[in-house]
Amino acid sequence: IKEKKRLMGDTKHFCPVSLKENFVLYPGLQEHAAKYKEKIYYFSTSKYRDKFLKNPEEYVAHNEPLQAPPLRVCLLGVHGAGKTTCARQIADKLGIFHIQFEEYLQELILPKTKRKVGPSFDEDHEDDNKIPEELEDFSQTMSKTETEKSKPKVELTGEEEAIKANLMDDTELAPKVLDKIVPDWWKKEPYRSTGFILDGFPRTSDEARYLSEQGLCPDVVVYIQVEEEDILYRLFPPRLKKWKDRQYKKKEYKRKLKELKAKKRV
Repeated sequence: IKEKKRLMGDTKHFCPVSLKENFVLYPGLQEHAAKYKEKIYYFSTSKYRDKFLKNPEEYVAHNEPLQAPPLRVCLLGVHGAGKTTCARQIADKLGIFHIQFEEYLQELILPKTKRKVGPSFDEDHEDDNKIPEELEDFSQTMSKTETEKSKPKVELTGEEEAIKANLMDDTELAPKVLDKIVPDWWKKEPYRSTGFILDGFPRTSDEARYLSEQGLCPDVVVYIQVEEEDILYRLFPPRLKKWKDRQYKKKEYKRKLKELKAKKRV
């Protein structure tokens, strides 16, 4: 057994080409193995094996050991499981980036939408354009037509529309959209050399398959399982407070509207 261990290459059972080019520890397959200087190397694909054999010195250690990539973690769980709270604590303790996937998508379209989109955010804004417009009409500061004209028309790109649809009703993001977002966390700085904990991705089997097909392997995947009663205890109080705040705003709008009507009659 010791003899076999000595015969393995610098990256052991991981693909040296994936490590060198993508900075990812991707498990190699025995069927894609090759021998170089009496050592056995395993590769993730036959294409990478052939690439290694053309110029093996580019992928092996010389004066010092090959550098291993930083920690990359995927943290999963249902809404309300406490993923973001845990992810922030872990990222702070380990000195790695915390990426909240849904929040990251919001930031991509926020310059155009001007506010966060989605069912929970729409509830906060659902009455914003009703009673306030009536107040504007009675105070004669701006007519409804002028208000509509003053609002610039927002045009989203195809990718931004896809992101918005995902945030609004969980429409699955196509691989070509994910290509513009996800690989950068593995391949570009500052994430590449620092590491990260990815909160809330992958969310579906197709997204997990996407990571696999792209060779974007997390080192650890953690799923937080929480009892339904605990989730209800966490989520219900803030939702109730939001509802109460909206009811209070409605009462305030109605009160101001009543005052304006009274002034107009006088």
